[in-house]
Amino acid sequence: MTGARAVVRMRAVQAAFGLAVLVLVLRLGQVQLVQGDRHRAAARAERTEQVILPARRGTIYDRNGVTLALTHDVYHVGVAPNELADPQADVATIAKQLGLPRNVVRRQVRRAYGYFHGPFTSTQVEPLRHLRGVHLSGELVRFYPDRDLGQPVLGRPAADGRSASGIERVLDSLLSGRDGRAVVLRDPQGRRYESPSRRGAFPVPGHDVFLTLDAGLQEIVERALAEAVDRFQAEGGDVVVLDPRSGEVLAVASRAARGAATASAFTAIFEPGSTAKIFAAAALLLDGVATPGALVWAERGVYRTGRRTIRDEHPHEWLTLRGVIEQSSNIGIVKLTEPLAPAVLFGTLRDFGFGTPTGVEYPAESPGILKRPDEWSGTTKASVAMGYEVAVTPLQLAQAYAAIANDGVVMQPALVREIRTPGGRTVYRHVPEPVRRVVPAAVARTLRDLLHGVVYRGGTGQTAALSSYEVAGKTGTARRVGPGGYIPGSYTASFASLFPAEDPQLVMVVKLDDPKQGYARLTAAPLSRTVLEQVLGAKTGALDHGRLSDRRGLSLPGVPMGAGTVPYIVDWPPPASEPADGARAVPDVAGRSLRDAVRHLHRAGFRVRLDGWGRATRTDPRAGATAAAGALVTLFAAASGPGQ
Repeated sequence: MTGARAVVRMRAVQAAFGLAVLVLVLRLGQVQLVQGDRHRAAARAERTEQVILPARRGTIYDRNGVTLALTHDVYHVGVAPNELADPQADVATIAKQLGLPRNVVRRQVRRAYGYFHGPFTSTQVEPLRHLRGVHLSGELVRFYPDRDLGQPVLGRPAADGRSASGIERVLDSLLSGRDGRAVVLRDPQGRRYESPSRRGAFPVPGHDVFLTLDAGLQEIVERALAEAVDRFQAEGGDVVVLDPRSGEVLAVASRAARGAATASAFTAIFEPGSTAKIFAAAALLLDGVATPGALVWAERGVYRTGRRTIRDEHPHEWLTLRGVIEQSSNIGIVKLTEPLAPAVLFGTLRDFGFGTPTGVEYPAESPGILKRPDEWSGTTKASVAMGYEVAVTPLQLAQAYAAIANDGVVMQPALVREIRTPGGRTVYRHVPEPVRRVVPAAVARTLRDLLHGVVYRGGTGQTAALSSYEVAGKTGTARRVGPGGYIPGSYTASFASLFPAEDPQLVMVVKLDDPKQGYARLTAAPLSRTVLEQVLGAKTGALDHGRLSDRRGLSLPGVPMGAGTVPYIVDWPPPASEPADGARAVPDVAGRSLRDAVRHLHRAGFRVRLDGWGRATRTDPRAGATAAAGALVTLFAAASGPGQ
């Protein structure tokens, strides 16, 4: 019995063992054959990871190739202390390259894994790439060499929950490029290692964009506006500069009293006041109602029509249409436009671009306000003739004055001059686009002559006059509107100018919000003169000096030196003293801030490419070397300490 029981037990154990083996085999078959793909994928996922390779965002340049926005490679540095070949020497190298104190680096490498966020430039980390135990993780960041220059126009790409703005938003699909994909290896600590053989799709960089802006002129305009806002204690202001022949925006600046840059030149509207009288004059000339010599009784400064009283700042008796524009007579322009049908005045303003967006490449542009004639009240026509009950943006007003400068043809404003592929192929180039002819060329010349008299024939714009070249323009001082109507003692001062008067190359609109000195002749007009003086002295590419007339400005009796006149500006040194090929020495900018270094090189006549950021360290070609005017100089910069 005992032997039989032993046999039974043995067979039971064998059966159980056999069953267990069978179950194990079936399970192995299930794992390897049925679920093999899933487990292989899980194993790969533990040691590999698919990552997105971000595309390099396209660079934004000004019209001359000056970099305004670019994408930088930056790096974060990790250190595995147990992998360092020579910890003491490696710590010294890391501290030197990253610009960090040695004790900070030592403290980090005493940990299981040291980490330095930075970010650090490629120049800083290059000597660290071959150090064992040092691990670099790269990142692309958007960088603006001059953080403030043209900032509202450039805008910012969307990031960290912030919406995109400006050109970065309008051209985002072109600038952003196409991301790539890759598979990276991970060690047990989770650190990533690039595997070239596992790269999927390569990233495609974005297109490069060349704007119509001139960086030199933009800097002049921004500085002059900032100084004027502070000097006149204004609530803010705008300056727009256009090329009247092409419609290209050469400079645009907007500023609030607190110092913040805004985009109000595109988005904020104001009543243009007397700067709009020239368009009423255009309607009079077009309709044959008046000529420049047509006389009107100016009522000695006070005119009552119905229940309304219209006043002039200075009383006048008889004035011609020319005199009405020069003296900015409200009474004169209202009486002269009385025979005009409302539809004629409306049509002229509409043709000049009022009440409709300009179509410039900027998001959320305001169309302004211009009511249809069937919505006008009994006083609207008189108000519109004086520049009230109509509202414009500074850009719209500049576009309208540019039509006068361009022999009566309205041009489509543009901010984008050229778009190129990453390989350098041009896929878009701005072509001047006429919108419509508003007035015949002869009428436009007459209007320019009227505007010339505002500055040089005893008009309200004398403080904008130059003694070197002649300027044409019109002042405007309009009451400002608040929630309860017009604000007592609060004005918008504006000045629209054409330079030079005979063959305009620049059209500029200057607007100051509530300057404490009030009238445009004391604020906006001198600001226009300041900008033009600096443009002439800076030899910016925005002006074709070959087209400028050598004729000096008219003499202005009664206008003190410094209130609208400047000495004649000449080049120095004389052209004969420069090398025939335009070569000049590269200036030494080492130690300067990045902004100052870039500006210094630009003023010396060179284009600049940046490598790194922080403070300038050196240039290629080196300082003191000779290079041709317009040559590309590489500016190297590095952070000067921790946190940079």
